[in-house]
Amino acid sequence: MNEGATAASVDQVLDLFDGVRLTPTQRRIAHCLVQHAPAVAYLSAAEVADLAGVSQPSVTRFAVALGHDGYPALRRRLRDLTAGTPGGSADAGNELQQAVRAEMGNLDRLAGQLADRDRIAETGRLLAESRPLPVLGLRAAAPLAAYFAYFAAKVHPDVRVLDDGGSLLTDRLEQAAEAGASALLAFVLPRYPRETLDALRDARAAGLTVVAITDSPVSPATEHAHVVLPAAVGAQLVFDLHTAPMTLAMVLLQAICDAAPADTQRRLEAFEASAARRQLFLG
Repeated sequence: MNEGATAASVDQVLDLFDGVRLTPTQRRIAHCLVQHAPAVAYLSAAEVADLAGVSQPSVTRFAVALGHDGYPALRRRLRDLTAGTPGGSADAGNELQQAVRAEMGNLDRLAGQLADRDRIAETGRLLAESRPLPVLGLRAAAPLAAYFAYFAAKVHPDVRVLDDGGSLLTDRLEQAAEAGASALLAFVLPRYPRETLDALRDARAAGLTVVAITDSPVSPATEHAHVVLPAAVGAQLVFDLHTAPMTLAMVLLQAICDAAPADTQRRLEAFEASAARRQLFLG
């Protein structure tokens, strides 16, 4: 996401797609609008097409799919939505404070999404029942996959981290499916490694249900995932902030624990007994 794309403008653009069934090409255009909000409100259809890597007629059809007469009408709507978007101000603090406050906004939006507890609970059951449970995260997403898997391994009998790409990745996905896996949890974050999206396709081909934690409901992951759980990524600093995706990962792990509370308690008690016997921790 461009540094100029404020959280408020992104939310307003995302509202345009709410409840609209988009084709894969249209999702690419929608993702482009989100990534470049609010500047995209002043681009031509040809410029948007170039940014999204689609044809200009596709941009026009996209505007019509959203209920507009054509792209000029959509652009006017985008300008109306983003015209009042607040930018930086003196009382907002320095750029470091603004970056942290933007993360607070990302967490606040995530909290709003979690009002639908049933969806998270159902996803937790889906992942809890997968034996083994493969967890995919490449490049920037690898630390999040490892963090999630470290704690998940305390309550799930077989968690397999897939954090290396290459030709062996598909082998490992197929091996997990052959061993009984029914679902894959994938962390799909900007800049969206091609290998990650290829792996999602391979996972589906292997019969796995793909659950994706990604930065936007119109990210490239939505073309390949059965369940999409969005959590915004902060882009105000040189490198992205993953506060909201990590929080969502831990919320999802809580749902896994809640799906089988007796097994969770038994495994946690067994770990604590083992840790005490081996004197793993100082406190």
